[in-house]
Amino acid sequence: MRLNQAVELQGRLVALVPYTARHVLRYHQWMKSEELQKLTASEPLTLEQEYQMQRNWQDDADKCTFIVLDKLKWVGGLCTEEDCMVGDVNLFLTDPEDPTTAEIEIMIAGVTKLGIKKFQAKINLENTISIAMFQSFHFEEVSVSDVFQEVTLGLTVDNCRKKWLLEQMSHVEEKQYR
Repeated sequence: MRLNQAVELQGRLVALVPYTARHVLRYHQWMKSEELQKLTASEPLTLEQEYQMQRNWQDDADKCTFIVLDKLKWVGGLCTEEDCMVGDVNLFLTDPEDPTTAEIEIMIAGVTKLGIKKFQAKINLENTISIAMFQSFHFEEVSVSDVFQEVTLGLTVDNCRKKWLLEQMSHVEEKQYR
């Protein structure tokens, strides 16, 4: 998403940076894992398809993707940015009639810059670890799809939750991504 292409978020242990072409090779290696494909409901892509996907995500107005880095290694210069990659975070603006709703793949701030008020996570029914993680963040079951074998969990950000989220994120520093 154009909105986050120059945004870096630094917490205590991780840094979130925009998903750029430099990250594609490592990401592609991860996505060769059948287990990761299953857990993320993803299909295997060729390396060229992965580069195209990264370009599409970078230019798309309804997706926001960050790569999660091990901040201690990255800031300490112990490894390259690609070698510090530990995951990714995605927001999908799924309702054109309600731009305050986003599907999220991992809990992360989206409240202040994007104005997100509702988060939804779609998780494979067998992925009990992810379901439990989102429930620990107070996500509640919205629906279950037997056809897709997934549960949709939701969280509405009211003023009380927004205040709590902002308190939890008070240590996060937003910087210009280099």
